[in-house]
Amino acid sequence: MRRRNKRKTFEQIEVIDAGAKGKSIAKAPDGRVIFLSNAVPGDVVDITTTKKRKAYFEGVATNFHKFSKKRTKPVCEHFGVCGGCKWQHMGYEHQLFFKQKEVENNLKRIGNLELPEIAPIIGSKKQYFYRNKMEFSFSDSRWLTEDEITSEETIQDRNALGFHIPGMWDKILDIKKCHLQEEPSNAIRLEIKDFAIKNGIAFFNPRKQEGILRTLMLRISSTGEIMVLIQFFEDDTEKRELLLDHIQKTFPAITSLLYTINQKANDTIYDQKIIRYSGREFIYEEMEGLRFKINAKSFYQTNSDQAHELYKITRDFAKLTGEEIVYDLYTGTGTIAQFVSKKAKKVIGVESVPEAIEDAKSNAANNSISNTDFFVGDMKNIFNSTFIEQNGIPDVVITDPPRDGMHKDVVAQLLQILPQRIVYVSCNSATQARDLALMKDDYDVIKVQPVDMFPQTHHVENIVLLEKRV
Repeated sequence: MRRRNKRKTFEQIEVIDAGAKGKSIAKAPDGRVIFLSNAVPGDVVDITTTKKRKAYFEGVATNFHKFSKKRTKPVCEHFGVCGGCKWQHMGYEHQLFFKQKEVENNLKRIGNLELPEIAPIIGSKKQYFYRNKMEFSFSDSRWLTEDEITSEETIQDRNALGFHIPGMWDKILDIKKCHLQEEPSNAIRLEIKDFAIKNGIAFFNPRKQEGILRTLMLRISSTGEIMVLIQFFEDDTEKRELLLDHIQKTFPAITSLLYTINQKANDTIYDQKIIRYSGREFIYEEMEGLRFKINAKSFYQTNSDQAHELYKITRDFAKLTGEEIVYDLYTGTGTIAQFVSKKAKKVIGVESVPEAIEDAKSNAANNSISNTDFFVGDMKNIFNSTFIEQNGIPDVVITDPPRDGMHKDVVAQLLQILPQRIVYVSCNSATQARDLALMKDDYDVIKVQPVDMFPQTHHVENIVLLEKRV
């Protein structure tokens, strides 16, 4: 018989640090770490534990004796319930401090690397309304507030269009105003919700797998172009066209109005047919005179301004003279590959998503870039000796993998060909450190540059330059 965790209470505990996944850190009197979800380093609090493990507790601050000087007032009314901006209660300069600290700790503790002096993190000029892409979910049984739950009144309106409650796949928080994407993002979302309710267009129920409206994706590019994609569950032509016609009429500035019918168990669209209802099938992003075509399935850095900073640093780290063969692994729509192409002899981009590679080829042609080639395939399979024989041994490799980092076979292949320089762009410095540890016998870490792409969150990008040992 399993013993239930008994809650503990600790009084007047100082919060001493910020850790992974946006948690803050305190220590219990017995020395065990306590991870908190609602405190800031410098707070002095009473803590009630929610989980007990051998080496640590998880808990919440239930009473504040002293508020930290690092605190700031959250701008969003949904803060604390919505899990999207976990650090909104912490001043931005302190957010940057802890992000830099996380990068340094991961590289040292996980990678056990010899490091140069790490450059100061590059902060974002925009701390709000910086995202070019947002995804929202519909629900016919929205998350209720504590006041609504304890109220004796019958709750009539249960529809929601917003974000998942952290850790709950079927609970959606209705969002009145989101501070992450510029207008007309909020206006479009609220109009779609109101029109659907007034016209009896059913919101999705994930448990029962029924309803018409499933998800909404909004992209607003740095050029001001707008993409709206609605994911429908039930195929109701009359109500679908009623809603799409209303959106088109109410927001004529929309560049690309798309939809898909998705009746599978999950919301992912990568295996779904995207249908153009009006406008173009894509929107454009621009950077240093280059135009990038972005479709519904395209990956593009979600902070356009900071993406430019990220790519400039990557290009600088690559130290290109015009004579190098460059491989851009996990190239996405080929943005980095094209961004560095002017200073390279040839750039080879590799990506697993076929639509992304189609966009990369199209973008290169539209940008009159002739020294890039793009290939589609699972990285661990396509990046092999035959591929390298056909395309040339790279002098420089740029790699920008997903959060899980590079597959061990990809790392092994890099160690077989030993390019002169590797520029490793990462959205997860822990897996980056793991991969770098596998290469430290053959490469020195020359430069490290953290970049903040996601203000108000704990996420941080990091760029590392490796040079082959002589």
